[in-house]
Order: sequence, then structure tokens, then C-alpha cells
Amino acid sequence: MAQYRVGRLEQEIQKEVNDILLKRVRDPRVQGITVTGVEVTGDLQQATIYYSILSDKASDGEKTAAGLEKATGLIRKELGSRLSIYKTPELKFQRDDSVKYGDNIDRLLNELNSKQ
Repeated sequence: MAQYRVGRLEQEIQKEVNDILLKRVRDPRVQGITVTGVEVTGDLQQATIYYSILSDKASDGEKTAAGLEKATGLIRKELGSRLSIYKTPELKFQRDDSVKYGDNIDRLLNELNSKQ
């Protein structure tokens, strides 16, 4: 039962954070962010939110991370009012590099196929 609740909570947090980022956060540094996943600890006290951005520049990644750090309080407050849970989890944002990794794998496979 506990795992089922954690999974539902992860989906709800992902949906709500996407909505909050689109409608409530006005910081231009966090525009164009896609929330790719959420992991919540078993005691529901901490949530790691994975996000990706379209830009590959390191400076854009740093600006986005700074913007999310600044907006964390607003996002957590909004989550608290939208979710019906006893305590809103602490939020930690982490960049998801799986899309970039997948693109690199595709590029390498295409290079191998073109050599044959």
C-alpha cells in the first residue's frame, strides 16, 4: 500500500509542478523547463524533481538551476495548497541528462551504421 501511495504522489507532484512552472513562476530563467520525473522518499519527507532543458550550454544550465533554487519556496507553498497531504515534502531539483545521453547513443549508432 505504501508504494502505491508514493507512486501516486510522485505523479501528482510532477503534474502540479509542471502547472506551477507554467502559470505561477514568472522568472525567465525557468522558462522552457520540462519536468521528466519525481522521486519521493518512503516517508514522504523529500522529493527530488528531475528536469530537462533544451539548451546544451553550461551557462543556461546554471541560470536555470539558480532560477529553480530561487523559486523552490513558491513551488513548495503552491504544492502545499494543491495537494491533500499532511506535510509538503522538501523539494530538490536535479537536472536529468538522460535525453542528452540518449541522443549521444543514437549518434554513435548512426556512425557505426554509416561505416558498414
